[in-house]
Amino acid sequence: MTATENVAAGLPVATFTDAMSRLVSGLAVVTTRQGNGRPCGLLVSSICSYSVDPPSVLVVVDHASRCCEPLTLSAEFGVHVLGSAQERTARTFASRGADKFADVVWAWDGSVPRLCAAPIYLRCTTSAVMDHGDHTVLIGEVTRAEVQEAEPLVFYRRLFDWGLRRNGVRQL
Repeated sequence: MTATENVAAGLPVATFTDAMSRLVSGLAVVTTRQGNGRPCGLLVSSICSYSVDPPSVLVVVDHASRCCEPLTLSAEFGVHVLGSAQERTARTFASRGADKFADVVWAWDGSVPRLCAAPIYLRCTTSAVMDHGDHTVLIGEVTRAEVQEAEPLVFYRRLFDWGLRRNGVRQL
């Protein structure tokens, strides 16, 4: 057996990864306050609406992320759904940079770091945390939502720069 096979399913990891790269998703930055008081954040593509009553989102975070532990310990976090004009922000928060907030306009919303330019902002209280495989699943109840019109930043086949036209035809 190699490192590219999943023992339980016998499924090659490369095949699974390629299949999931063909799933179109939006991109969001998830933020929280670390124990030392500093902000932390990361880019996620594994995010979805979880419940309407109460309004909740589900976010999935890799255990290897430096923000995983602060997110699992925090009572609150922010979800910032990015617009097509925020590819640079997406790349910044996807990186392992030391200070991802240095070149981004942001402010504290209570204990949650808020990215000011994100067209969708959801402030959440953590209602459930569970581990599965090499990731942690967070469920957050939305306590504040702000929405502005913007074209979405779409992630497809490992690319951040996909766009959508209103007629559904892809545009680069």
